[in-house]
Amino acid sequence: MAAPAQLSIDIVSDVVCPWCAIGYKQLERAIGLMGDRVEAGVRWHPFQLAPYLDESGQNIGDYGRERYGATPEQSAANRTRIQSAGASLGLEFNYSPESRIYNTRKAHRLLTWAGETGGQTALKLALFRAYFTEQRNISDDDVLLDAVEAAGLDRTAAANALNDPRYEEQVAQELHYWDMQNITGVPAFIINGKYMIPGAQDAETFVRVFEKLLEKEAA
Repeated sequence: MAAPAQLSIDIVSDVVCPWCAIGYKQLERAIGLMGDRVEAGVRWHPFQLAPYLDESGQNIGDYGRERYGATPEQSAANRTRIQSAGASLGLEFNYSPESRIYNTRKAHRLLTWAGETGGQTALKLALFRAYFTEQRNISDDDVLLDAVEAAGLDRTAAANALNDPRYEEQVAQELHYWDMQNITGVPAFIINGKYMIPGAQDAETFVRVFEKLLEKEAA
């Protein structure tokens, strides 16, 4: 039996991006469909949808109107579409008219830290749950550290990381790098450093890309 092909998957995303959570779940499905043919390693990279917000955030309806010109009815319809797409993947989006969007800079610092310990994906999923399901303020240190604990990581080490300028520098460098790569929307999935898949595709689309990639690399 042939050894599994190695897939390195870089995901550029934001914690407050619902399609990033949906896209990751579809990616998980696709990797499962590939079975023993592949071994995949995932690395998360920062993107900020609302870097200008302070810790109190902004009402999500106001954000949709200001950023996309969406009417209240359009925003509500979009939230319903997200909730439906998430439900089919086991994701619970508990939106309400009072839901808020937050600055995620500190969350990205912790994700950078978690990437050093092998706990990055667990933390990303815990942050998705804290924000989308529990509707918590992920600009708040205690909320972030609760997510760290939920991911099985060390709360004290994470608190130290929040105050370590190294992680702020790394996040700033990465944000600049992906901006220079013309990543203007998320999620973006980069496979083996060569092939970019934009947006929250379905599992079958990921599988088709993986199949083509394996054919090319075998040739």
